[in-house]
Amino acid sequence: MTKPRIAIVGAGAVGGYAGAYMAQAGHDVTFIDPWPEHVEAMRARGLTIAHLKDVPEFTVPVRAIHLTELQSFAKERPVDIAFVCMKSYDTAWATTMIAQYLAPGGYVVSLQNCINEEVIAGIVGWGRVLGAIASLITVELSAPGLVKRAAGKSGASHTVYRVGEPHGRVSPRAEFVTSLVALSDSALTTTNLWGERWSKLVANVMGNGIAAATGLLAKDATADDAIRAFAARLGSEAIRVGQALGYDLEEILHLDPEVIARAGEGDDAARAAYDAQRLADTQKPGGGAHRASMGQDMMKGRRTEIEYLNGFVVARGAEIGIAAPANAALTAIVKRVERGEVAASPDLIRGLRLN
Repeated sequence: MTKPRIAIVGAGAVGGYAGAYMAQAGHDVTFIDPWPEHVEAMRARGLTIAHLKDVPEFTVPVRAIHLTELQSFAKERPVDIAFVCMKSYDTAWATTMIAQYLAPGGYVVSLQNCINEEVIAGIVGWGRVLGAIASLITVELSAPGLVKRAAGKSGASHTVYRVGEPHGRVSPRAEFVTSLVALSDSALTTTNLWGERWSKLVANVMGNGIAAATGLLAKDATADDAIRAFAARLGSEAIRVGQALGYDLEEILHLDPEVIARAGEGDDAARAAYDAQRLADTQKPGGGAHRASMGQDMMKGRRTEIEYLNGFVVARGAEIGIAAPANAALTAIVKRVERGEVAASPDLIRGLRLN
C-alpha cells in the first residue's frame, strides 16, 4: 500500500519535532517553511533532534522546500495529510496555500498552540479538519536545522499528543494521525477535542504571555509568588469562560481545572494545592528550565500570538458576558513590550493592581 503523502507546513519547533520522527520511520514527508536558512540547513545537513536527557541526539535526512517552491507540488502526487504548524496569525494563508495541493480525500491537521480549527474549516470545510494538541512538549527551534526539547520523552507519565475530530467521534483517520505523532512521544485519540483544546489554551494563557512580558524562564516565573498568583488568576478566568461555553475541561498543568479556578478566585485551600503542584513541577528534571514559545518569539523579535491566547479568552468571555480583566491586562502589557514601548520585566506583572 502506498504510504500517504505528508506535508509539514511550518517546520518550526513542534512541526519539526513531530515530522522528524515521521521521516525517520520512513514516511513520505515534505517540510515547507518560510525561514530560508532553516530550509537550507535541513537540505544540507538534515534535521537534528536533541533532548535534555535520556534520548540520544539524532539527525534525519529530510526533504525541505521554501515557500516559494511550493508550486512544484502541481507536478507531484497530491498531499494526503497536511499538518499546519504555523503561528495562528499565519493559519489562514498557510491553509489556503496548501489546500490547492490536497488529494480529493486529503485533510488538514492543526498541530498548533491555539484554537484554529474554525479558521481552517472556513477554507477547506469541516469534513477535512482534525485537531492535534501537543501538551507540555517544551520544544524550541534553537538554530537552523536543530530542534531541542527541554526534557526527555514523557511516555506513560504524561500523554503529550491528543488527536481528535471536531465531531467528537473516533475515526480511522484520527487514529492514523495519532499513530504518526506517537512516533515521537505518547499520544491518544480523544473524543473531546474542544475540551482538550480549551484546556491547552488555559495552560498557554498561564505561561506564554508571562514569559513574553517578564523575560523569565518558566521555572523562575513559577517560583515568584506574585507572578505565580497572577498565573492562577489568568487560568481561573480562562477556565470559567471555557466552562460557560460548555467545554468539558481536562487536567491542566497536572491539576484539576477547578483547583486552578478556585485558586485564582482566592480560595486558600485551592491556592495551597495549586502552589504545591506548581512549585513541585519546577523540581522535576527539566523543571521549567525553558522559555515558553511566546517568550522565545519576543527574544527573536517575532510577532507574538497574544491576541490568540489571552486576547482570545477576553474576546470569547465578552461574547457571553464574562469579564477577564487579568487576561486583558496581560494582553495589553505584551503588546506594549512587542512594540518596544517598555522592556520586558517581572515588575510589569508585580506592579499590576487588579480588583
